[in-house]
Amino acid sequence: MSGEAERRWHPVASQYDVVPRHVFWGRLLGRELAVWRADDGYVNVWENRCLHRGVRLSVGTNDGRELVCRYHGWRYASRTAGCTYIPAHPADAPARTICNRTFPALERYGLVWSGEEPDGEPPVLDALEPGGAFALRGVTVRAPAEMVVDALSRHRFSPTDLIGAAADGNGPGPGGPVTVTGQDRYHVVLRAESADGGSASTAVFFAQPADADRTVVRAVLAGRPAPDSRIPVWRHHNTALTQLRDAVEAEARRRPPPEPMVAAIEEVPIHLSEVPEPAPKGRRAGLRVQVARKWPVAEDVAGFELVSIAGQLPTFQPGAHIDVHLPNGLVRQYSLTNGPGELDRYRIGVKLEPDGGGGSRSLHENVRVGDVLAVSEPRNNFPLRRDAVRTVLVAGGIGITPLLAMAQALRHQGLDFELHVFARSEDHIAFAELIDGLGESVTRHIGLSPSETGAALESVLAGPGPHEHVYVCGPGPMLDAARRIAAAGGRTDDTVHFEYFANPTDIDDSTTFTVELARSALSLEVPAGATIMEVLRANGVEVSSSCETGACGTCRVAVLDGEPVHNDVYLNDTEKQQGGEMMVCVSRAGGDRLVLDI
Repeated sequence: MSGEAERRWHPVASQYDVVPRHVFWGRLLGRELAVWRADDGYVNVWENRCLHRGVRLSVGTNDGRELVCRYHGWRYASRTAGCTYIPAHPADAPARTICNRTFPALERYGLVWSGEEPDGEPPVLDALEPGGAFALRGVTVRAPAEMVVDALSRHRFSPTDLIGAAADGNGPGPGGPVTVTGQDRYHVVLRAESADGGSASTAVFFAQPADADRTVVRAVLAGRPAPDSRIPVWRHHNTALTQLRDAVEAEARRRPPPEPMVAAIEEVPIHLSEVPEPAPKGRRAGLRVQVARKWPVAEDVAGFELVSIAGQLPTFQPGAHIDVHLPNGLVRQYSLTNGPGELDRYRIGVKLEPDGGGGSRSLHENVRVGDVLAVSEPRNNFPLRRDAVRTVLVAGGIGITPLLAMAQALRHQGLDFELHVFARSEDHIAFAELIDGLGESVTRHIGLSPSETGAALESVLAGPGPHEHVYVCGPGPMLDAARRIAAAGGRTDDTVHFEYFANPTDIDDSTTFTVELARSALSLEVPAGATIMEVLRANGVEVSSSCETGACGTCRVAVLDGEPVHNDVYLNDTEKQQGGEMMVCVSRAGGDRLVLDI
């Protein structure tokens, strides 16, 4: 494989090949490619293999937003090729490292262009610029690209208007004279004129080096034939190129076969799919985004669309959130409301809290369109299972944000769900236009008193069906009531999932105790008034964190010995009773000593 070929843009498909909900099998420089167009028009060019067992993704399902492997159902997002769901691990958000290899893609002259590591942009050819271009069917030739280009320099075809004028639709046979106006290793520009000089057409023939012994001829005509003459034009050129193919292949068989091209395959640590990916240590803001849009989405709620300044935004799954580092120095967490495949931007909703700590006020009052913000990569401690027979989503107020992403994913996959939206008034329902698009699956509960809300929750959560899961997000009192009602109705902890936006727990930090770090071989004293997390960091031990209030679960660590005092709202009652994990940002020890798996 030559360095020139790797740095060059090559046509890998025709626009006719990447039709909606289809996956095209391509090949370039010995590498198999899966080429597919998402419903938003974005063309993906990927390594043609599922990262699980190597099955070709070209036989997978293009659902318009994600590509689904037919073997074990792994789902990959448009644009990033990041894995969004693994059916064998429905309770886990796949690690961000599980990402297929992608290649750049551009459309020009009716062709899809890509390459290993192409420089610049695809070629600009003056012959194809005026009047548009008309792509012909690709023809595969079992011969090296150099042989094919040499044969194309002697190729013959008839001008377009003469083809369309033929009574039988085939037009005159290939004939001259032909002028070669440009040629290199991978393409040749031919201009054909009729015998009397009254007609002329220009065509560009590109040689796509699929492998050392296989080339795809992709031809483009300058100008677009009239609709009623397109089929004769296609037939004429197909006949001529078929004759060229037969002649070149006959010559190639008389030569020694070339060494095949071997494409480098980058291995991905698939074992990380079995557990959630660890978040970066501390509160890191690895991304820079620009505010592309800011608009009111409900009473006292502003919507923000954030676009990347450089590169593609990372993949995320429904239920994920990002840390937003604000101009006033605060860090706040906001759920992503995007539906599947929406990775050209992140969308969040921010409720104004006049009596809060100043985070929401900063976004509402100070952040404007065009401003640049630092944000973390998405984290997901509230992942959506998609193996439930039925899913019940319960949102209170701004708690709609993570559940809106879940509802869009469930609807897109055709999975059974219902979304219950509790709000003070219709004006307080955030992202109402997206909720309206979910149809009859949505039930609105407007202006209910606390007792009426409790009665509505009892009705919604009564009588759990088999394999039914519940997701609840909203104000603390509503979540407490929903969890209590769900438990009283016979729902188990592993089927009730919840996310608090804040931790209302009163924390007694007057105790002093020792934490022993089993893997770090350290013994540290946690004094009154300090958290375990603060002591760890003061001694050079970094831990992952996000909210640092006991609500998000990012700083969860395993407890090997000792009795933790749980001051978080992330763990459910069963997990707290087991005592095997704790949140080091707020929780403490019930005795003199804790042994942590750090």
